[in-house]
Amino acid sequence: MIQRSEVHNQRAKLTWTDGRVPVSVDFDDPYFSLKNGWEEARYVFLGGNDLPARFADGFHVAELGFGAGLNFLATLMEWRASGAQGVLRFTSFEAFPMDLDDMDAALALFPEVTDASNEMMSALRAGGWTHDFGDVILEVIIGDARTALPDWNGQADAWFLDGFSPAKNPELWSPDLMQSVADHTTQIGTAATYTSAGFVRRGLQDAGFDVTRAKGFGRKIHMTVAQMKAGT
Repeated sequence: MIQRSEVHNQRAKLTWTDGRVPVSVDFDDPYFSLKNGWEEARYVFLGGNDLPARFADGFHVAELGFGAGLNFLATLMEWRASGAQGVLRFTSFEAFPMDLDDMDAALALFPEVTDASNEMMSALRAGGWTHDFGDVILEVIIGDARTALPDWNGQADAWFLDGFSPAKNPELWSPDLMQSVADHTTQIGTAATYTSAGFVRRGLQDAGFDVTRAKGFGRKIHMTVAQMKAGT
């Protein structure tokens, strides 16, 4: 999630709240909501991209910030619950990956995901950051998204923009990176994020999205949803 400099074999540095929520040392920001990270992930990223209604064979989700993998697990479980046929692709860009033991500990907070989490953790431990689950293909690209995303040859149908707070991690929300997101979005693609920061919304709009400020999760008043402009 951290995008401040060239990254070579670096790992996330964490502290933990009393409730065992992981917090980034570099940005003093939690990896997910202290209240209900699981429901927020589903509300913001799935709901904000109108999923599962849009699921179809070959649908491609892309994400800025893999973190503990909570958004991936929400997507994996919703894909399977929806009865969609075929294969879903999920690509995430992560600069400083979590240690797998830390990831396992973070996900233990969410009993709803235990089976899917165990499946994911076994795959990551056995084969690294790319794995074919049969119905879902996961690829976590390790590196600075500002350089990795422009070189990516994929096109996403839906984007989960899940970096740390824009006030603390502005590099991951820069206009140039938002333009790279748009450049790697299908013509009917969408994006969603928990933040409604003005410069983020302007960056997405300038990059070619129609941007809407929607109702946020819980106590958050607003979030942002975006749709590629027709003809972009």
